[in-house]
Amino acid sequence: MHVAEAGDEHAPTVVLVHGFPELAYSWRHQLPALAAAGYHAVAPDVRGYGRTDAPRDITGYSLRGNIADLNGLLDALGARTAALVGHDQGAGITWAAAELRPERFPAVAGLGVGHGPRLPKPMTEYIRENNPGRFNVVLYFQEPGVAEAELDADPDRTLRMTLYALSGQAPYDLVPRWLTGTPEGADFLDPLPDPGRPSRWSGWCTDAEFACYVREFRRTGFAGAVRRYRTFDHDWHDLPQVGTHKIHQPALYVTGELDSAYRFGALGPLREWVPGLRGVHVMPGVGHWTQQESPDEVNAHLIDFLHADYPPRRRTRRPAPD
Repeated sequence: MHVAEAGDEHAPTVVLVHGFPELAYSWRHQLPALAAAGYHAVAPDVRGYGRTDAPRDITGYSLRGNIADLNGLLDALGARTAALVGHDQGAGITWAAAELRPERFPAVAGLGVGHGPRLPKPMTEYIRENNPGRFNVVLYFQEPGVAEAELDADPDRTLRMTLYALSGQAPYDLVPRWLTGTPEGADFLDPLPDPGRPSRWSGWCTDAEFACYVREFRRTGFAGAVRRYRTFDHDWHDLPQVGTHKIHQPALYVTGELDSAYRFGALGPLREWVPGLRGVHVMPGVGHWTQQESPDEVNAHLIDFLHADYPPRRRTRRPAPD
């Protein structure tokens, strides 16, 4: 596992878990801010991404495996506990880890994706039943080789189209047209415009920062990134307890008002299933790339929350394993 880290290793640990298609680099603005606020901030490349191993076996990307990675990371760091902060797919992993291991993860924050109850049936069945005849990202990613062939053909194009479409800079109706109005059978990128280099449209991702993503995904391809989606039905059977317990430890939810996860979701389940919720912050004009589009505001919310509920005092750490 490759990790980026900042801060005093004896300070309380905060682990930052990225989503799709991101990297530990997606937390480049949070790492130094959390370190300055008194924390040991650690951001791994999630399995399948960047310089972390990418197993070929699909079950290697399961929720159980990703939670084990977090526990193993804490063991390697010698940390008894850590606050978890997750974005997108990383938020799903984060909420589940907090639900299953509250003693290890005593504070949790989700960006974009909230926590809710267990689905009544496996996810692909649920989607097909409720969205017949429509394109769906989860369903599109199920068939091995299909998404990889499209996304790997030109990683630069894939990333700039995806980053733009889900950002606060895209037309307001682009994501609804893509995610709810595209017919079944379309490819992932078919409905999306090509906006050109980020310097043409983004005030939050420079061309140099964008090049870091392109360089990594050119090297690895997107196979490891999309395999996580292929474990959703497996997770439903493998960990039936996920989504059946409420999260009582201190929790925070931060999102952009234009984030697809927020626009097509609801806060009711989050408020019901996370009684420890300390705050909900919806940032105007911000899209899906929460911590990158509005880093200063995200940092302020995170630090205020952590200072109140996971204060930055030195802690006794367990010895790292041999």
